[in-house]
Amino acid sequence: MSAVSDRLPAFPWDKLEPYKATAAAHPDGIVDLSVGTPVDPVPELIQKALVAAADSPGYPTVWGTPELRDALTGWCERRLGARGITHREVLPVVGSKELVAWLPTQLGLGPGDVVAYPRLAYPTYEVGARLARAEYVAYDEPTDLDPTNLRLLWLNSPSNPTGRVLTREELTRTVAWAREHGVLLVSDECYLELGWEAEPVSVLHPDVCGGSYEGIVAVHSLSKRSNLAGYRAAFIAAPARPRTGRFAGVLESRRGPRCCTRCCAGPAAARRRCRPAR
Repeated sequence: MSAVSDRLPAFPWDKLEPYKATAAAHPDGIVDLSVGTPVDPVPELIQKALVAAADSPGYPTVWGTPELRDALTGWCERRLGARGITHREVLPVVGSKELVAWLPTQLGLGPGDVVAYPRLAYPTYEVGARLARAEYVAYDEPTDLDPTNLRLLWLNSPSNPTGRVLTREELTRTVAWAREHGVLLVSDECYLELGWEAEPVSVLHPDVCGGSYEGIVAVHSLSKRSNLAGYRAAFIAAPARPRTGRFAGVLESRRGPRCCTRCCAGPAAARRRCRPAR
């Protein structure tokens, strides 16, 4: 049996190291666009909330407190335009990167299954497929993919690293295509509130999904939008049981210790005395 590390690609930032040294030697210094880490302070009210929640010696439930789930479902309605999402359809997780890396494994994907992601994309989509021993393919247009054995389709809008924002029409077409072929569509929307020249739209918006959440999942993170990369605070919204049936087990795992995407330790959780189990 090969080591897990043998299945992983060389990380892009490792490849950039020699070029970084060359750029740093430039008389005017370096403009480092490699790792998009926040540099602004964590808002004071969030720091205070974390301190106030520090005395939490017991294990929380995987899916957090009712107050946390209220915050997640309420935000989805206010900011994404989603309707009818309940507590049973949201799950706080320890960082969206960790979720992306382990989701194919948690879905039970493996050899013969295919994971697809944008050609210019966050490297962890490929890492997740490799960890699960699944096949992977990069696309320029998702609806041009061969749906045979395609089990997981990643979207990312606004895109990391290109910044491209998919239109409502593009999202609607892709959602319809995924449903037609029984493919689970997971939309990485971590930059949704960072639109500049365009207004990003969630796959959960009724204009995109037609008021039905069949076969779609949205992923959100507080890392960039709230300067909380160090807090590892994120969540998923899966408002319906996808036709594939695989995602149901991930959400059901919120009831006990089987899920590795434990309750998040982010600011919403901290305000409600919710901390991750080890």
